[in-house]
Amino acid sequence: MKVTLFIPVLNEIDGIKVIMPRVKREWVDEIIVVDGNSTDGTREYFEDNGYRVIRQSEPGCMNAYWEAFEASTGDVIIPFSPDNNSVPELIPALIEKMREGYEMVIASRYKDGAKSYDDNIFTGFANYLFTKMINVIFGGNYTDTLVMYRAFNKKLLKELGFDRKRDPLFEIVLSIRCLKRKLNVTEIPGDEPDRIGKGGSRAHPTAIARTQAGLVMLGCIVREYFRK
Repeated sequence: MKVTLFIPVLNEIDGIKVIMPRVKREWVDEIIVVDGNSTDGTREYFEDNGYRVIRQSEPGCMNAYWEAFEASTGDVIIPFSPDNNSVPELIPALIEKMREGYEMVIASRYKDGAKSYDDNIFTGFANYLFTKMINVIFGGNYTDTLVMYRAFNKKLLKELGFDRKRDPLFEIVLSIRCLKRKLNVTEIPGDEPDRIGKGGSRAHPTAIARTQAGLVMLGCIVREYFRK
């Protein structure tokens, strides 16, 4: 089982200087960094330290995902946030569970005492609400459906009918379609520490942007309900 660690970045220099020394390269088979045209030395840091860096051709976090997916050679992909939201030491635990035969393993921020220190009232409620909706509608037992930090089999991108342009909410869609196909999925507890720095790839949105995002998520769940 070959594992790809995928790291999307945009002006993350403060975080990566702290987090990347904790990521042991021997944990995975390849590390792919997709840089969204950083101007703060992020790309240079990765290049100087021998990482494979892809310069993102189209803007947007989801475009970074797909450019990494297309470039990866791993059987398993782990998206990783280098701004301290993803705890590096959980990488071996995710891989170990995947080796047990799961199709997807989520590092849940709300399982067995885990906590998101990056949550506020809005994001905490939104995570609870959308996860509850997905569980009720599609028959799941998730505690966290929105977190990016998870391991999944790359073959699911094809088997679950993902479309780069039509499926912008990757984590939600993946969680739902795994339930609809009754795939073998699980979670492990994983804290989400506060972000370091103010990088642009996952920067905190405004209240208006959060509302818009919530409506998009709701629309996504409704669409998946009617999708065969």
